[in-house]
Parts: sequence; C-alpha cells; structure tokens
Amino acid sequence: MQARAALASVLAMVLALSGCAQPDGTIAPAGAPQPAESTTPPKPTTSPRPTRTKPPLRPLPAKLPDGLRRNTGVGPVALTFDDGPSPAWTPKVLDQLRAARVTATFCLVGHEVQRHPELVRRIVREGHQLCNHSWRHDLDLARRPIAEIRADLTRTNKAIQAATPGAPVPFYRQPGGRWTKEVLAVAKELGMRPLHWNVDPQDWGKPTAATIAHRIHSAARPGAIVLLHDGGGDRAATLAACPRLIADLKRRYGIARLR
Repeated sequence: MQARAALASVLAMVLALSGCAQPDGTIAPAGAPQPAESTTPPKPTTSPRPTRTKPPLRPLPAKLPDGLRRNTGVGPVALTFDDGPSPAWTPKVLDQLRAARVTATFCLVGHEVQRHPELVRRIVREGHQLCNHSWRHDLDLARRPIAEIRADLTRTNKAIQAATPGAPVPFYRQPGGRWTKEVLAVAKELGMRPLHWNVDPQDWGKPTAATIAHRIHSAARPGAIVLLHDGGGDRAATLAACPRLIADLKRRYGIARLR
C-alpha cells in the first residue's frame, strides 16, 4: 500500500510539471481541453477630459452707467432703427425716410450685415448713419469677458466695412440697453460712442401702429433719441406708424442727424 501511495504522488508531480494542473491545483483528466489564453490586448486607461466651465456672467449695474448718449444735445430729435438690415422691412423704412426727406441712424446686427450687404450700401448712399449693434444681438454681451466683447464688436465692424469700405461707424448700441462699464470701455477703445435712447415705444412688443405713434408723441421732448426697429421680426406696425410719427416730430421739433 505504501508503494502505491508513493507512486501516485510521483505521478501527480510529473503531471503538474508538464502543465496539466488546473489553476486550483487539481489534475485535469487526460485529453481535457486546456483553458485558452486571452489574445485581446488590455484597453489603455485614459484620464477623463477636464470639463471647461464658462466664466460667470458679470452682474448688471443697478443703474445705467455714465457716458451714454441719451439725447441729441440740440432741439431736433433723432430717429434710430435697430436689428436690421432686413430685406423685408429696411427698404420700406428707407423709402419712407426718403419721402419725408429725413435721415436716421441704423443700428446694424453684424450677422444680418453679412447676409445683406447691399442694404447697408443703400443706407449709406442715402445719407444715413451707421451704428454697431453687436454680431447676433446678444443681450448678455456686456456681461461677458472683455476679450469676447472686443471680438464681437470688432467682427461686426469688419462686416460693415466689408459692405461699405470707408464708411464711418461712430456709434455702438448695446442690445437691450444692458450696458456695463466694460462694454463702454471697449466701444470707446474701438472709436465708437455709446448710443442709448430716451423714447422707447416698445414696438418690439408689436403694439398697433396707432399705439406706437401715440407713445412717441407723448414721450418726445426736444433733443429726444427715438428707438424703433426695422429688423428682428414682423415690423409691419412700425412701418405703418412711421408716416404719422415722422410728420408729428418734424412739425414739433424737427428731425436731425446725430452728431
């Protein structure tokens, strides 16, 4: 019996050394398939990409900053039109201004300038002034980092200059009138004066033409800067109000070009 036990131990040792042992130390029976080795290379470990967080928006000041152009400085009033140029409305507004023999200031959105440069050329050709009104009418532009503000205003000026080389752009108007001292500083750095207003009939809210004309008549004073829109949506009511309000302002104060 002792001889048989010794023989079994020797046999087990030989099989283990020949590679027939299982991972748990047991002996695989003769002819049993051996476990296959994995040929798939291990996946490389990658570090997670850092998430980019946008800088927080600067808070708006409690009141409008100093230095805004809010009146003409003379008796006559000035008309300003925002958010164009629009192929649907700007030509019709220009027709009415020409018929009334008055000029206005057009506050242009750069993206629309790029799309409709021929309208900018007509604005200049007919004696009106130009104003930078940001690239895409970003209401929060003045709250963004200064580098972003500068890039936006510069891009818009370049589009205007591409449409009308050499035409001056003396003014900048912040969308929504949401001014900060930072956007004022950038506008000044780029040679533009900040243009605000003091008569707003809120034609962007689509009141009737009669309501627009009445609001302007009630709020206008000598030297008023009147805010209107020739782009950014359906401006049929503004267009319908223009003959009446232009005639009223000409009779009461006169309408002059901004200086």
